Amino acid sequence: MTADQSGTVTPPHDHSLPPAHLRSHHAPRLFPTAPPVIRLNGVTAGYDGQAAIEDISLEIPAASLVAILGPNGGGKSTVLKVIAGLLRPWRGTVEVLGAPPGRQAHRVAYVPQAESVDWSFPVTVWDVVMMGRYPKLGPLRRPGSEDRDRVRYALEQVGMAERAQTQVGSLSGGQRRRAFLARALVAEPDLYLLDEPVTGVDIGTQEDLMHILDQEAGRGRSTVATTHDLAAAAHHFDHLIAINRRIIASGSADEVLASDVLARIYGGHVVILGGRALLLDDAHHHDREAPGEPGHFHEGERGRR
Repeated sequence: MTADQSGTVTPPHDHSLPPAHLRSHHAPRLFPTAPPVIRLNGVTAGYDGQAAIEDISLEIPAASLVAILGPNGGGKSTVLKVIAGLLRPWRGTVEVLGAPPGRQAHRVAYVPQAESVDWSFPVTVWDVVMMGRYPKLGPLRRPGSEDRDRVRYALEQVGMAERAQTQVGSLSGGQRRRAFLARALVAEPDLYLLDEPVTGVDIGTQEDLMHILDQEAGRGRSTVATTHDLAAAAHHFDHLIAINRRIIASGSADEVLASDVLARIYGGHVVILGGRALLLDDAHHHDREAPGEPGHFHEGERGRR
């Protein structure tokens, strides 16, 4: 990434890949020599003696967009925490970017659910995004011109440049997700772990955020995201993994979102209308959250529960 004399920051161009308009949205991004960025083998983990996930085995290739689906309390967030090194598994092995989880933390950007963040903390959007540069700065170095350029460019990417000096607590739900994606972008990770990045946001914000992640996949970076939005998962992600404590299904949208598979994932929460499977995803149709699993809230719903 370079800045010209006017201060405009331009992103690096990856000449090894065809132009974006020549790639279909779900076309595989081929990095044949790259090992899987994530390997889980027989992983069981949980909280306070209660298992949240059991016997999870999966591999995530480089340059992929992977969505993890499942009911509340099904273990989606737990899988991300295990990969991020925030939760030690009881059984099984985990490898992230060729090392134990946490060993390559500077190459991983983990963004928790919006409900897990203290939005009253008095920092601006600029401050939040700059935090993404700290792992590269080290304990003694102060942000320099390159760091400020990268923050500026990330804010432009997510459409938040005009909100740079806004206190994060005053942002809407969609704006908060944009700001935290910008923080992840400036970290220049090889792996994004995103917990519900498109839940509760408008379609325009969803399309913008997923376009950015698709571009990142084109540069060889992988994204693993949890979501309740089955339509978004089908439209935006290359590969879907359905979890309800165990892996129920893994594959393309056509394979995982088949009505019989959805019935196994969500139980009685799936209805069939006009030959299509529809998920009843509201406050009265969620499984009980596992200990340590964040609850799921729609915009404006928290104060009513």
